[in-house]
Amino acid sequence: MIGVFDSGIGGLTVLKELLRRLPGYRFIYFGDTARTPYGTKSPETIIRYALEDTEFLLRHGARVIVVACHSASSVATEALKAHFPEIPIFEVVTPSVERALAVTRRKVIGVIGTRATIESRVYERLLTERDPGVKVYGRACPLLVPLVEEGWLNKPETRMIVKKCLLPLKMRGIDTLILGCTHYPVLRKVIAAKAGRRVTMVDPAEEVAERVRAYVEENAPPPLEKDGEPLIFVSDFTPAFEEVARLFLGRRVKLLKAEDAPV
Repeated sequence: MIGVFDSGIGGLTVLKELLRRLPGYRFIYFGDTARTPYGTKSPETIIRYALEDTEFLLRHGARVIVVACHSASSVATEALKAHFPEIPIFEVVTPSVERALAVTRRKVIGVIGTRATIESRVYERLLTERDPGVKVYGRACPLLVPLVEEGWLNKPETRMIVKKCLLPLKMRGIDTLILGCTHYPVLRKVIAAKAGRRVTMVDPAEEVAERVRAYVEENAPPPLEKDGEPLIFVSDFTPAFEEVARLFLGRRVKLLKAEDAPV
């Protein structure tokens, strides 16, 4: 079983790409909706939450872990790999870095994300380590998450906020933009329109899903269970969550309370 966790339900954009690439495989998802967002928390708290989320997934049968949360990927990946050395752990940052370097034309790359992701400077560090000649500009866009969760995908206010968020990056002349939050792919059309046709989008959900597909098909020890609908657990539940989850996953979904998971 493949486990995926996020600070909330935004990580369902990653699960969606995984389901598309690995149809028939079993997935378990945990969204920490009781403690979301992680992006405003300290690194120490994010690491603790990430360890607890991973333990939940492993306890319920996961044999591969996907960190769909950009904040957790940015600050907790090393701790997770040290704590769970036998478990394959994938995160959304590194695949996005490699894709951005492959598609940039002028080596001017923008990143939008939560405050934790941007302030960690993880994208800047990894990009410049691989190519010292690249210029990286980050921009925290915290208002986009609540807009997505309210379903304001095509509202004038959303377009205005996206435009204002991207303006400093456009002024820097970026030719590539990394969508550094699991919520942002839902706004991809709006973001692409405001960024302009000359800017190439990099969607981390697509990139990490491709990595996991390659691993599962080539390296996963059998039997990695197949068949069955994904199990989607949340740490807190409201009926509105299911409607928002539908936006992310692209289909209706039944959310389960983590406390109701079988021991």
